[in-house]
Amino acid sequence: MDPVPSSPRVVVTGLGVITSLGLDVESFWNNILAGKNGINRVTQFDVTDYPCKIGAEITGFDAASYMDPKEVRRNDRYTHFGFIAAKKAVADAGLNPAAEDSNRMGVIIGSGIGGMHTYEQQLRILWERGPRKVSPFTIPSLISNMCSGLVAIEIGARGPNFAVVSACASGAHAIGEAFSAMRRGDADVMIAGGSEAAITPFSYASFCSMKAMSTRNDEPEKACRPFDLNRDGFIMGEGAGILVLETLEHARARGARIYCELAGFGASCDAFHITQPDPEGRGLSLAMRHAVDMAGVRLDEVDYINAHGTSTLYNDKFETLAIKQVFGEHARKLMVSSTKSMTGHLLGAAGGVEALICAKALQTGEVPPTINYEQPDPDCDLDYVPNVKRSAPLRVVLSNNLGFGGQNASLVLRRLE
Repeated sequence: MDPVPSSPRVVVTGLGVITSLGLDVESFWNNILAGKNGINRVTQFDVTDYPCKIGAEITGFDAASYMDPKEVRRNDRYTHFGFIAAKKAVADAGLNPAAEDSNRMGVIIGSGIGGMHTYEQQLRILWERGPRKVSPFTIPSLISNMCSGLVAIEIGARGPNFAVVSACASGAHAIGEAFSAMRRGDADVMIAGGSEAAITPFSYASFCSMKAMSTRNDEPEKACRPFDLNRDGFIMGEGAGILVLETLEHARARGARIYCELAGFGASCDAFHITQPDPEGRGLSLAMRHAVDMAGVRLDEVDYINAHGTSTLYNDKFETLAIKQVFGEHARKLMVSSTKSMTGHLLGAAGGVEALICAKALQTGEVPPTINYEQPDPDCDLDYVPNVKRSAPLRVVLSNNLGFGGQNASLVLRRLE
C-alpha cells in the first residue's frame, strides 16, 4: 500500500529529552549506546515499607534553570519535564516560533497519569490543614492537558492542542495523532510526545499492590531485564521525550536539518483485559500492520523494532508473539531491543522517548542494546541485541507501546529518501 498521494509527508526535525540517563539528547544517546543504567534506589520518598524500592529517578535537575520560578511553583513535575523537553526540541529544530504562522503550529503531549505529585501533595494539605488551604493552582497543575497548553502559550501555537491519555501508550499516541493532524492538512508544525512524573508514594503503593514491579532491590542496575527468563516486573522511570514534526515541504523551505521521516501510525485495542495483553497478540499485531501499511513499506524492509519490552512476564512474551505473527520469517532477521532496560518504564512518556531513540538510530546507524539479557526465555526467541549496541544500515524502524486498557500504538520511522 502506497501513502495517500495528497497527504503531506511528515519529518522529524527536533528532539528534546529529559531522563535519568541525561538532560540533553547527546548525553542521553551516548549513555543509551553505552548500555548505561539509569536505575537506583528511590530518594524522593521513604521506600522502607515498599516491596519495590528502586526507580529511574532524574537527579541534578532544577526546573527553575529553564522556567520562570513562578511557573515552576504553579505547575507539576510532569509539566516541568514536558515543557523543558519541548523547549529543547524546538531549539534543536532551529525553529523560530515567532516567524511561523501560529495558526499552523500545534502541540499534543500525552501523559498516562498527569500531575501525581500535585495530587498527593494537595490531598495531604486537605487532610491535615483543611479545604481552605488547598492551592488554587491544584486543578490546572494536575490535569493531564496542562503541559500541552503551557507549551502552546510559550511558543504561541494556536493549532491543534490537546493531551492523549492512554496509559503507557500515551506518548506514542500523541505523536501518532500529531502525525494524523498534519496528514489531514491541519498543521505545518507539531510538537508532540509524552511526559510523566509518577515516582510518588501513592503510585508506588498502587503498582506494588498489583505485583507489577520488580523487587530485585539489591541489584537495581540489573533489575529491569526485558525478555530475560528471570525478569520479575517493571521499574518505573520519569521524564519526557518530545519531537518536533514538520511537513517535508515546510522543513525544506526553511532549510531544516531532518532526522528521518515519520511514515506510519497504527492504533488498536486488545478488547481483552484491563491490564493483561491479549495472549494471542491480536491487538498489537493489528497496530503494527496498520503502521507498516500506512508507511507504504514492505515487512522485510523493517530492520529494527524498539519494543515496549517492559520486563514483565506477559508483555515480553506476547509482544514477541505479535512480532512473529506480523513479520513471519523476517522476525528472525529483525533486531529488537528494549531500551526500558536502561531508562526504566516512563509510563506515558515512554512512547516519546522511544520514538526519539528510533530517530537517533536512523540518523546514526546505531542500534541500542537490551541490557541485562543473561538467560534466554524459550518464549522470547528473537534477536534482542543483547547487552551491546550494534551498528547497522537502518532503513525502516518501528516503535511499539502498549497501555492498560488494552491500547496499542505503533509508529514507523524511516530514512528520508
